[in-house]
Amino acid sequence: MTEGVDPAGRRAALDAAMEEGGAWPAGSPWVREAMAAVPRDAFAPERLWRWDGRAYVPLDRGADERGWADELFDGIHDAAVTQVDGGLPSSSLSAPAVVADMLDSLRLEPGHRVWDIGTGQGWTAALAAWRSGPGLVVSTEVDEHLAAFARQRLAAAGLDVEVVTGNATGAEVPGGGQVDRIHATYALEAVPWAWVEAVRPGGRIVYPWGLLGHVALTVADDGKSATGWVQGLAQFMADRTGPTPAPTGHTAYTAVRGTAEPDTERVLQRDLSPLESDWDLRFALRVAVPDAVLLTGRDDDGVNAWAHDGNRSWAAFTARGDGTVVLYQGGPRRIGDDVMIAWAQWEELGRPDRYDYGITVTPTSQWAWQGSPDGSRWPITQQPAPARS
Repeated sequence: MTEGVDPAGRRAALDAAMEEGGAWPAGSPWVREAMAAVPRDAFAPERLWRWDGRAYVPLDRGADERGWADELFDGIHDAAVTQVDGGLPSSSLSAPAVVADMLDSLRLEPGHRVWDIGTGQGWTAALAAWRSGPGLVVSTEVDEHLAAFARQRLAAAGLDVEVVTGNATGAEVPGGGQVDRIHATYALEAVPWAWVEAVRPGGRIVYPWGLLGHVALTVADDGKSATGWVQGLAQFMADRTGPTPAPTGHTAYTAVRGTAEPDTERVLQRDLSPLESDWDLRFALRVAVPDAVLLTGRDDDGVNAWAHDGNRSWAAFTARGDGTVVLYQGGPRRIGDDVMIAWAQWEELGRPDRYDYGITVTPTSQWAWQGSPDGSRWPITQQPAPARS
């Protein structure tokens, strides 16, 4: 074991980094107090996983405590991968800044009953329990191994939280009745209506949407709908029981295209560089074309882009160095045209940022909207979401 790792010092440095980065929510000062009282590292397993550029490799505390601590403490916007299945992450300790933002969005008060969905290692359930009070948080985890680990760590922290093993997607609250808040930690495309029914009128549901952002819904007074705004960008693990996520990366694009020649090609007057750096644009495209997996790359001629739907349709945008792009497309659908139409629509709407979007859920449908629930809207269906790379 490497000597010289000071957990208290690392926690203080992380606290200071959160302060410097403006990540502590001014409207919820309790979040900072809770993270000090219930530190993230108390819920970290002895083995973390680090991406080495090619694969996730184990990082054991007993063999490299300093490396383990670096993985856990160094970035306020970085999750720490705690479980890998089939070469891909399947659980993590979420980034401190994202957790703080989601808990701020939850508007949690003492005495609130909370359903924490996706226990993982138990840290977010612990933070909610610190705020709500003993016996008021129930957490559901589909993986029995993770559930057992969380129970042990929660007990060690002296927190009264019930951890139930099971699939929470579409399920009722364990123990029945209604809760004041739902806090989900895995990404969903569509919100199960059962979750809305599980929350009292005026209560809130905070959840990651489609692996790209998190949303805070408020249940209507009549309980017949829930609506709310996008709160921020973040990537989360996908619902293990949902559709298989579409793979990412150029290997996935190549698998969709195969050896096919393009069915069509045309020249566009379009600079693709915003696709590389403008996350408001990327978010808008995600809303309008939810099954499009977008990739970018730069060469001497500028930014190039590729898109596919994880199935049979593909598009390649090839920069020519003169401000124009050649769009090649193949498959049964013109997915490149879909992306260009959505881009033009975003510009027509005045290039709104991610915080100008929201979601409404009813028993029979749900949709994303821009500006207001009655503004421009896009239907939400249960589509495979791009896997976290």
